[in-house]
Amino acid sequence: MRLFMTIKELLNQAVIMLKNENIEFPKNKARALLETSLKKSREYLMIYDNKEVSNEERALYIKNIKRLILGEPLQYITGKQEFMKLNFLVTKDVLIPRQDTEILVQEVIDLAKRIKNPKILDLCTGSGAIAISIAKYVENTKIIATDISKAALEIAKKNAEFNGVKNNIEFIESNLFTKLKDQKFNIIVSNPPYIETKTLKKLQKDVQNEPKIALDGGIDGLDFYRKIAQKGHEYLERQGYLCLEIGYNQKIAVKQILEEQKRYINIYSKKDFCENDRIVVGMIG
Repeated sequence: MRLFMTIKELLNQAVIMLKNENIEFPKNKARALLETSLKKSREYLMIYDNKEVSNEERALYIKNIKRLILGEPLQYITGKQEFMKLNFLVTKDVLIPRQDTEILVQEVIDLAKRIKNPKILDLCTGSGAIAISIAKYVENTKIIATDISKAALEIAKKNAEFNGVKNNIEFIESNLFTKLKDQKFNIIVSNPPYIETKTLKKLQKDVQNEPKIALDGGIDGLDFYRKIAQKGHEYLERQGYLCLEIGYNQKIAVKQILEEQKRYINIYSKKDFCENDRIVVGMIG
């Protein structure tokens, strides 16, 4: 009687388990968890797929597969996520960086490259993905990144060091602008919480396992946009930019919030890869 399974057999078993639970992209997720569980590269697992794994290795892998089935996000199990072609550490204390947010980051990068030695403020930084990506791709930039969560900031600091930009970013524990000194920025960027409170319980199971504090935007999902718009102009240089990620159905509402302040001009929006409205940008006149 065989006591061990091969890598190929174990992977096939996991794919079947995930398919039976209607998990999306079962093969990709099974492979990613196998890399993490066995601490081997994808190339290794492909070349040596007939190599046997121990019962201990199999038990750990199946445990991780069950965590995924129960709704824990893949990235929290693997502890990592790619964003803007960079690698980020993620834990249950931070929102998982998503491809949609790359639209926001690329817009800020494009704007920042027109400015000599730009100063940028990143509100609700979470994992630091936005601030770190900008620092990585824009030379001679100084960034302040704030978050209300001390645990999130610890992750962000590790990510900044890992990506070689820790000297370009100052992390501050702050509820939006509250702990900031009197200073001006060329750009303020934020991917704030923007999910309606009543909608949180309707989200996919894995998203519900992400920090509520990073998702809940209040009754109408617009609380943070109002707060940022009301104070943002005080921290922006003349012709400075406020760049915001938005929910797919929030373009009109967020534009109106900026217009009501009578401080922001040339307001525009852009769509994401799925043709959903994803960012709103306004400039201080």
